[in-house]
Amino acid sequence: MNLSDLEMRAKQLIELGEKTLATKKSNPQMGSSVDAGLQQEFRSSALSFIDRVFGREHPHYTEFFRVVDGNWPSDTEKGIAIIRAIKSEICGGWLFSVKGLVAAEVFADFLEMASHFLDSGYKDAAAVMVGSTLEEHIRQLCIKNGLDVHEEKDGNPVAKKADRLNSELAAKNIYSKLDQKVVTAWLDIRNKAAHGKYGEYNLAQVQQMYAGVAEFMARVRL
Repeated sequence: MNLSDLEMRAKQLIELGEKTLATKKSNPQMGSSVDAGLQQEFRSSALSFIDRVFGREHPHYTEFFRVVDGNWPSDTEKGIAIIRAIKSEICGGWLFSVKGLVAAEVFADFLEMASHFLDSGYKDAAAVMVGSTLEEHIRQLCIKNGLDVHEEKDGNPVAKKADRLNSELAAKNIYSKLDQKVVTAWLDIRNKAAHGKYGEYNLAQVQQMYAGVAEFMARVRL
């Protein structure tokens, strides 16, 4: 799902919220309320959207979950306001710029840990650390560029392998075919380390992998 898709979905949710709000009815005893079915649809759809974009720990998710908790028109209005704020972030380009900065800081920390492993001669731990950081960078590149990171198998979403994501990114010209080949080699070292095939690569290769991944991630940014 790319930025235009996210913007369109936010727009649809705002319209659903407004449609729900249009069902407002007043009751002398119970006060005003909106259609319960539409309110539940609005709540479920919006929470699913926010979870997919930001995750359940994000303030947008927790705030929406807290304030849209009944069939009161004020709940609907607050929910619409949150989705409008999210739409503004998406349209303004803040969504991925902020996520990219956070990811860059986290990745830098992981690479620094890998560097310490290398300095101590722990090539296997370093290979896993660098390779895992590379895999997550590739996954985030796919999300940023509108490439699905999951595929459906037997009716269930299954995460695509890193090699598959690497191929799709190169096919979309996010980076070159040469980069794709080098990334494949790095992922191979990571897989060997993760599966205990420690004799099939050496310290010098992991050191080259570390330097190459650091350069690649600095050049092909989120």
